[in-house]
Amino acid sequence: MDRVSDETMLFRPATEENAAKKTIRVACEAMEAKGYNPINQLVGYLLSGDPAYITSHNDARSMIRKIERDELLEEFVRSYLSQMKKEKGK
Repeated sequence: MDRVSDETMLFRPATEENAAKKTIRVACEAMEAKGYNPINQLVGYLLSGDPAYITSHNDARSMIRKIERDELLEEFVRSYLSQMKKEKGK
């Protein structure tokens, strides 16, 4: 019988932060070059898992498929929180 712990689990992020960040940058640049809104396209991809939301221009689609969606989300959250810290420090 499985038991659910009442203790908080510690999430240990993947060490490939730079790979996710680089992939996001390349994908955004490729989508902008093709006239797509990268925010809308990335949200579509993250919610559905359908790589068709990401252009194949500059190999962006195959690159983004190599990174797990949870790793991409982790990078977005990390970036957002970092930006919030910077703004709070102003």
